[in-house]
Amino acid sequence: MPLKVNKIADLKISSPAHRALADAGISSLKKLSKLSEAEVLALHGIGKTAIPVLKSALKLAGLSFAGKTK
Repeated sequence: MPLKVNKIADLKISSPAHRALADAGISSLKKLSKLSEAEVLALHGIGKTAIPVLKSALKLAGLSFAGKTK
């Protein structure tokens, strides 16, 4: 059974990506799901390698980026 992650701090993404999300006030997957993928990519420190990890974590939590169907 896959481990469910609810906190951004628990995700395996780069330090700059963690800082970018923290600076934007994003500490949970629920908060992350309020942003679109484009908005997340626009954050300084978020690279294209972080997006699949974030998408996967959102999917496991039954969430998705804003503007996407679940």
